[in-house]
Amino acid sequence: MAATMPGKRVRIGDLLVEQKLISEAQLQAALAEQKKSGRKLGRVLIENGFIGEETLLQLLSEQLEIPFVDLSRFELDPQLVTRLPETHARRYRALVLKETPTGLLVGMGDPTDIFAYDELVRILKQPVQLAVVKESELLQNIDRIYQHADRLQSLASEVGQDIADNAFDLGAMSRGTDQSDAPVVRLIQTVFEDAVRAEASDIHIEPDEDVLRIRRRIDGVLHEQIMDDKRIASAVVSRLKLMAEVDISEKRLPQDGRFSLKVGDKHIDVRLATIPTRSGESVVMRLLDHGNAIRRLDQLGMPADILERFRAIVHKPHGLVLVTGPTGSGKTTTLYAALGELNKPQKKIITVEDPVEYQLPRVNQVQVNPKIGLDFARVLRTTLRLDPDIILVGEMRDRETGEIGLRAAMTGHLVLSTLHTNDAVSCTARLIDMGLEPYLVAASVQAVLAQRLVRKLCPNCSTPVEPDAHELAWLRGLCDEDIDTSVFRAGSGCNNCNHTGYRGRLGVYELLETDTAVADALRRNDPAAFEQLARNQPGYRSLVRNALDYARQGVTTLSEAMRLTGAVD
Repeated sequence: MAATMPGKRVRIGDLLVEQKLISEAQLQAALAEQKKSGRKLGRVLIENGFIGEETLLQLLSEQLEIPFVDLSRFELDPQLVTRLPETHARRYRALVLKETPTGLLVGMGDPTDIFAYDELVRILKQPVQLAVVKESELLQNIDRIYQHADRLQSLASEVGQDIADNAFDLGAMSRGTDQSDAPVVRLIQTVFEDAVRAEASDIHIEPDEDVLRIRRRIDGVLHEQIMDDKRIASAVVSRLKLMAEVDISEKRLPQDGRFSLKVGDKHIDVRLATIPTRSGESVVMRLLDHGNAIRRLDQLGMPADILERFRAIVHKPHGLVLVTGPTGSGKTTTLYAALGELNKPQKKIITVEDPVEYQLPRVNQVQVNPKIGLDFARVLRTTLRLDPDIILVGEMRDRETGEIGLRAAMTGHLVLSTLHTNDAVSCTARLIDMGLEPYLVAASVQAVLAQRLVRKLCPNCSTPVEPDAHELAWLRGLCDEDIDTSVFRAGSGCNNCNHTGYRGRLGVYELLETDTAVADALRRNDPAAFEQLARNQPGYRSLVRNALDYARQGVTTLSEAMRLTGAVD
């Protein structure tokens, strides 16, 4: 098979000394370490700080007369990349970059490895031209593109074969993942490893007509992977139900459970929910990473003015503080951050949650269980007899819970809770709609913090963009002042952000405080006056306006800010 290999051969160490990039003493020290460890000389030189990785790779590029490819900005074709099996890509530190008229361009961390080059030519069965790439970026892209796809398919086939052979062993499945070699256990472990690596918040296991879909929610967006054998769905779901200690024989009713596991160096709490569908049981798992669980208030990304005001509010001795927003908007993270700041030996804190998401030292955390009558209202009434200073109620769900919480706030307790409303202004109206007396709401509610999450622009590929006609019309309708349209940016997509243009999320906040005028309008149950006073309150700024500020700063896109308009309206 014909192949294209650079004609020059280089001895990296001698070349670096000759170019005065390292000293002879550094070379000898690196060679000695290489002999002991068996690692490649270039990697030893870089890790010891004798030379920068980019400097070394640029030199190799020049000497070997091959291109140096910046993978952070190079758009990879997953179908082309996976022509080289994952095991070989990892073994030879190689990635297929693109197809050319004369063969395949392959990036390598060490293009001087002649043995690896020969193996690549043999495996790919095409002429190979080499490029040099950063090894760290190469491995990151191998993780991103392959996502253990080969291993997942192989394990899925093993599970299918076990089922076909009637060798499906529930006894093996019920043992811990570190004690069982059952293919279904290894398959699930691999699914969790991929999800944690991608920083997914949820995993969806969905049986379909002929396939099993595994979807992961990353930065609020679902990404799909398909297993060709639907038969494995029952085995995967059964294993997960065993781990969550729910009834494995009950397949007609929804069930909830939770379990913990260790993935790499991370301890993950998993909340599991099942529901029967036409094609079998569907499972959704929320992943809670203990390492990212408790943040400080100043780590949430609140604007400085809102942070200062919210911090002052939660340090008041009594009153009700509500955090509102849809599911998945970060309400629990905000409340736990507030509790973390308030958690002192001098304060008695009790939480009433469904379920308890993260364990906090020194805090009495109660998980409700409606099946035995341990509901929010009952626990909350008992809590008031336990001499608390601060009470966290997971959610104001009904009139009874709301009334007890409001009265607790009026009688010298600080009460923190959540509510599902679109914005801060509509929150008190929701309490009154639940049947709570307006005078109680006016006397108890200190403040309402509304929040949403928007996707952050990828810092690696964001570029200036001009708003389109639709966006300009939205801006003109929202803003009275002239808008500088040159400040907006969008992500073009790169390997760092999986070609979405976004990487990570940040909170957008809206804080409404109950001052005397606002409280009077609430007490009179005058919604029009309340809304006007609230929106004209000094320091009040709406969610959409705050999101637009982030777009102006180039932190997110104009389309993300516009997305909040529909949610709030």
